[in-house]
Amino acid sequence: MAKSPEEMANAMIANMKEKTGKTLAQWIAIAKKSGEEKHGQVVKHLKAEHGLTHGFANLVAHKYLKSDAGSADGGGDALVAAQYAGPKADLKPIYDALIKAASALGKDVEAAPKKTYVSLRRKKQFALIQPSTKTRVDLGINLKDEPAKGRLEKSGSFNAMVSHRVKLEKPGDVDKDVKAWLKKAYSQA
Repeated sequence: MAKSPEEMANAMIANMKEKTGKTLAQWIAIAKKSGEEKHGQVVKHLKAEHGLTHGFANLVAHKYLKSDAGSADGGGDALVAAQYAGPKADLKPIYDALIKAASALGKDVEAAPKKTYVSLRRKKQFALIQPSTKTRVDLGINLKDEPAKGRLEKSGSFNAMVSHRVKLEKPGDVDKDVKAWLKKAYSQA
């Protein structure tokens, strides 16, 4: 049975000293001392300067920056609420429509909130939902060998963890095309 992201993170934390020579608290202190404040910069520093694997560096960065559901006060619900607070509040119905569409794909779909987006996972991430502007939610999708066409764009600089992006401005944009792309990404995950 697949483990949740929190269970996987807890297993990594339990094995961290054995695998890396340091505890999570020690790695967080190193990350803090680096002066880096962005996730990607922290990961890069820990990998380049300290030889951590990407998985451990990513975990340390999330814990240091408190950008994962397990580190945030109030958990994942608080992270989602913060993403759709203030000027982005009108975008929440788009998020809700995407979660409804993703949940319909199977019982193994998991929404894993991060600080700025929500990862949609099965065995691995197949999509992510990010309120990118005050007027738009970006849906990142992992679609192998799918050409970019129309609303389905290559992800470009949007997010390296997905292959494509769809820009959504209203709940009705979560249409049959978006649902078909989600389904295909889910089946490939």
